[in-house]
Amino acid sequence: MFEKKDILFSETLGVCQVAEVTKLAAKNGEQILYYGLRSVSDKKKVSYIPVENHKVLLRPLITREEALELKDNPPEDMDGLQLEEVEYVLSIEETKKKKPAKNK
Repeated sequence: MFEKKDILFSETLGVCQVAEVTKLAAKNGEQILYYGLRSVSDKKKVSYIPVENHKVLLRPLITREEALELKDNPPEDMDGLQLEEVEYVLSIEETKKKKPAKNK
């Protein structure tokens, strides 16, 4: 299960952050746990996906090594959301490198 503030990949939103994990009522009144996902690239895009039995692919982000491989050798069927993921992962790594080390 993903936790609040986790960054992940959704096949419908691309790179997104878990803004919340909340219970919403179903038609029968039963409470169902949902992820509230917010797109990293467009903060206005929000989607609620059931935690269990969802049909949308949700997965952790690819690794830096996978991103580099996909950047160098993109598959023919690579879509815009996957490209966004590659760029996001590589940009995060660059940001980490540029941050100055904290003195202890």
